[in-house]
Amino acid sequence: MGTGLRRQSQTRRLTLSGVRGTVARSRDFTARALADWGWASVGREPCDDVLLIVSELVTNACLHADGPTGLVLRHTPEALRIEVADTGSEPPRVRPSAVTLPGGHGLVILERLARSWGSTPLEGGGKVVWAEVAPPEAPTAPGTPTPPATPTAPGPPDPDPGADPETGADPEPRP
Repeated sequence: MGTGLRRQSQTRRLTLSGVRGTVARSRDFTARALADWGWASVGREPCDDVLLIVSELVTNACLHADGPTGLVLRHTPEALRIEVADTGSEPPRVRPSAVTLPGGHGLVILERLARSWGSTPLEGGGKVVWAEVAPPEAPTAPGTPTPPATPTAPGPPDPDPGADPETGADPEPRP
């Protein structure tokens, strides 16, 4: 496939009912779709963000429902919509958690990486938890001039946060 971003709409579906290794399988499925759609040609960060969102949504379906039943990726020129279906009836909600403790951070991560997210009940039971992300910017074509960098004068070095503010000396070592 080409190296540019594909701009047409496409949908890919993965059935996950009764499948072992759903998180890894979902990430692999998504990585292949992103590569086919040209996301890999613009750098790792957009792909890594999408893979983290997929991991969080599928993991939440494993932890808070009876596991995911399916993953749908809807790619349009405007957005990538990630949908994870499960049999649970409770909509996801952000839970207060201590930053230092594991767990409870998945939806916080989702809020930071996705431009929008939510859940939709399914007729007959269950729900779909979805997230939308903006597509990455297309890479600049070879030979396209880029604006020159504006030279800046170097500033003073950042002070050592552990140094004495008066003298700049390092504090005494702690036992």
